[in-house]
Amino acid sequence: MNPLAGKAAPQEILVNIPKLITAYYTEIPDPSISEQCISFGTSGHRGSSFKNSFNERHILAISQAICFYRKEQKIEGPLFIGFDTHALSAPAFASAMEVLAANGVEVMIAEGDEYTPTPVISHAILQYNKDRKKDFADGIVITPSHNPPDDGGFKYNPPNGGPAGTSITNWIESKANEILKNNLQSVKRISLDKALHASTTHRYDYLNSYINDLGNIIDMNVIRDSKIKMGVDPLGGAGVHYWEPIAERYHLDLTVVNKTVDPTFSFMAVDWDGQIRMDPSSPYAMQGLIKMKDKFDISFACDTDHDRHGIVTKSEGLLNPNHYLSVAVFYLLQYRPEWNKNASVGKTIVTTQLIEKITTKLGRKIYDTPVGFKWFADGLLNSSLCFGGEESAGASFSRIDGSVWTTDKDGFVPALLSAEITAKLGRDPGIIYNELIKEYGEPFYERIEAKATPEQKERLSKLTSSAIQQKNLAGEKIKTILTKAPANEASIGGVKVITENTWFAARPSGTEDIYKIYAESFLGEEHLKQIMKEGQGIIDAALLNNK
Repeated sequence: MNPLAGKAAPQEILVNIPKLITAYYTEIPDPSISEQCISFGTSGHRGSSFKNSFNERHILAISQAICFYRKEQKIEGPLFIGFDTHALSAPAFASAMEVLAANGVEVMIAEGDEYTPTPVISHAILQYNKDRKKDFADGIVITPSHNPPDDGGFKYNPPNGGPAGTSITNWIESKANEILKNNLQSVKRISLDKALHASTTHRYDYLNSYINDLGNIIDMNVIRDSKIKMGVDPLGGAGVHYWEPIAERYHLDLTVVNKTVDPTFSFMAVDWDGQIRMDPSSPYAMQGLIKMKDKFDISFACDTDHDRHGIVTKSEGLLNPNHYLSVAVFYLLQYRPEWNKNASVGKTIVTTQLIEKITTKLGRKIYDTPVGFKWFADGLLNSSLCFGGEESAGASFSRIDGSVWTTDKDGFVPALLSAEITAKLGRDPGIIYNELIKEYGEPFYERIEAKATPEQKERLSKLTSSAIQQKNLAGEKIKTILTKAPANEASIGGVKVITENTWFAARPSGTEDIYKIYAESFLGEEHLKQIMKEGQGIIDAALLNNK
């Protein structure tokens, strides 16, 4: 734990924005160095111009690769594009526009050059594609999510509106790196001024199109009539100018506690590791809103692209994402009578087992996937899933009538749902969670990181169940060892070990020389510590056996 954790950011850790932008335009990546190549993780390509992993050449190459992909797939509708408040997002938007316009792509950009949240792009794609048989739209979201201020990110959303699947990102990544190695020779490009005034560039009212539809997924009337007081902190993100129009449109008693947009994010409390990170699920980053909890009946925040949520209750303060997702599922399955009774609840394999217990008790099926929201996109689109959530505070769910809302994570709707729950039940989600664990048992959950070499990470990602020789975990018999997700038989890129009352999982990081260990126990905190210790030992032994 860094000594600055939870404290105001000192001047010396703030990013130098002029130097960051200069590096974006002047540094030249070396394609022979893997860290400087284009790499799509679970949420697109991310990096920093200071590390030569996110700069103009990367974005020109990725944008051209997307144009090639669209042509190959005959995607001929408009491309909806938006960017967040990170310092590198606006330059990346400019670079992308120069390429998209030169390639004749019909592009939809925000009116007034407004920032555009991730879920708003997904919503726009789906609204355009609804009932269409051809000329489908797709999208680009320029954001590194909640990452530190010197990071940039670039993500492609295909016509299903969600994060691109592995087959698509592999294709784009390979083509973009090929373009990078060939010194951008195949990149078509015009000036930004010509791109913005091209006949193929159109303005789109993202803000009102999204806000005017919110009443079809959240019961705004019950929130309005209850007169509950809400506080929201946009954390300086892309939704900063959305919240007051939401309050005005639906007559809500909602206060935006911080309207500042500052690319250094100097207003943030420092996260656990001494970095500035706009993570609404972090009790350190969220200190500002936590201190205001008694001013409001319910408070919430979203990360920089507004695809993650953080819920602050009067009763418990900041809720752990697993706790709130459990409450959300419990509530939605009972107060959405128009939902298809056969629609399943989606969760990733490292999200709390409490969701499965609640879902099963309420007569629904669980859909357990690998990590990554992309695994929920098609199910949310065809309404075979009514909810998708992951332990990193990302979720989306169906409209009140059971049809699709977004197929990407949406920070707005889980946040507003916390207000609906409070208004409808007269108790905040913190109180309801404590009621749930009296009935289902209390889960203790933890995630830690352990060092791993690239070779160890590779071995971990390819582990088979036979590599784990142990028969017991923390005093219980091991029932199941998973290397593929139950929902779709897709590789989980690691392993999950399950007993009667507990589980642990391990998977390598896509960007750092670490692997992540997740664990949960319904037998208490001491038992959880034992699982974490034994689990790491089991993984260490399995990696040795798997040489």
